[in-house]
Amino acid sequence: MFEKILIANRGEIALRIQRACREMGIKTVVVHSEADREAKYVKLADESVCIGPAASALSYLNVPALISAAEVTDAQAIHPGYGFLSENADFAERVEQSGFVFIGPRPDTIRLMGDKVSAKNAMIASGVPCVPGSEGALPDDPAQIAKIAKKIGYPVIIKAAGGGGGRGMRVVHTEGALINSVQMTRTEAGAAFGNPTVYMEKYLEQPRHIEIQVLADEHGNAIYLGERDCSMQRRHQKIIEEAPAPGITDKQRKHIGEACAAACRKIGYRGAGTFEFLFENDEFYFIEMNTRVQVEHPVTELITGIDIVQEQIRVAAGQKLRYTQKQVQLKGHSMECRINAEDPFTFVPSPGRIDGYHPPGGPGIRVDSHIYHGYTVPPYYDSMIAKLIAYGDTREQAMARLRVALSEMAIGGIKTNIPLHQELLVDSAFIQGGTSIHYLEERLAKLKKSEA
Repeated sequence: MFEKILIANRGEIALRIQRACREMGIKTVVVHSEADREAKYVKLADESVCIGPAASALSYLNVPALISAAEVTDAQAIHPGYGFLSENADFAERVEQSGFVFIGPRPDTIRLMGDKVSAKNAMIASGVPCVPGSEGALPDDPAQIAKIAKKIGYPVIIKAAGGGGGRGMRVVHTEGALINSVQMTRTEAGAAFGNPTVYMEKYLEQPRHIEIQVLADEHGNAIYLGERDCSMQRRHQKIIEEAPAPGITDKQRKHIGEACAAACRKIGYRGAGTFEFLFENDEFYFIEMNTRVQVEHPVTELITGIDIVQEQIRVAAGQKLRYTQKQVQLKGHSMECRINAEDPFTFVPSPGRIDGYHPPGGPGIRVDSHIYHGYTVPPYYDSMIAKLIAYGDTREQAMARLRVALSEMAIGGIKTNIPLHQELLVDSAFIQGGTSIHYLEERLAKLKKSEA
């Protein structure tokens, strides 16, 4: 097992990884920008290294600085968390070439699954159901593009092969708009991701977002830890996540879960990962795989009792998974609210000093956060400052506990999206379960129209 791990991230995930390491008796090195010098996890680390100014490009995305920090502190492995360089194959390769262990999949696996076209082809070959679409990248010939779209059937969606985070996508409803949309998406993809390759898929009208959590080791073992429903989204960014997903049967869960585990074995996957699907008319359609730990991993931890971050570390150290599929039992229900420093309805970021902080408690409540009274939320990074998670024997109990926790949670000095969460948790459609990925944006649009 590792004696010392460098955490190449910030915020709540840096603290989450640090806690896992401390429980395992592993020392931690925390890197930080000048803006994060006073962060809680920096103070709690065995060692800390400032790797640059506030801008991400000069700090958390500064590969030479990260490698140097690992070298000077004699760390053995690097945990990338999520975001930043966590799914950057070149970084993973550089880490291994420098003599450290990358706590995640192999670089070639990250490349395979990071490109949407190659990922989809790999999933088709592995028997994972995919959205009907083009066989690989779209050709240059407009006539051929139109032929592909006609075969799939409108509406279609044009996607960047190297895209992510909801960017590099364009929905097309008519043949007249097709070619211009393809050209625009190619231009945007080249500028944003350095890869102008695009592909086409059938656009599903009212799908849900269902994802399967997997764990795999380098000895050929792979398991799935059930599913999560992450359909409550705005601009493809998740707001509320829950596990298990409402309405998914044991038979459906087993079928898609076994397909994902088999795909892991086929591609030689190692570590924690998430298969993301659109789910409509009782059918799963693969859209992408996240080759890292997810923001929403706590809801799965609470219903399985498995520490996903610790398993990541053990697998990276060459150990076998400690669980078989038969040992994975789903119990109860869990929900997570992402607490962001932003206006709850305009979504304008609200950085600044927190002049009062009261985290909630009580049965089944977990708060993952790096903030504290007097902490200043910097304006340079993602606005998420906390995750509020509730567990209950049933979905209804988890939801009730989450409502109580939200009413107790107090964060002063800045705006947060707590009021939005409170509204959603009394929304009749959400209470019923099974809302689509478009539900929140449609609800907000109606609200805006009524106020006009």
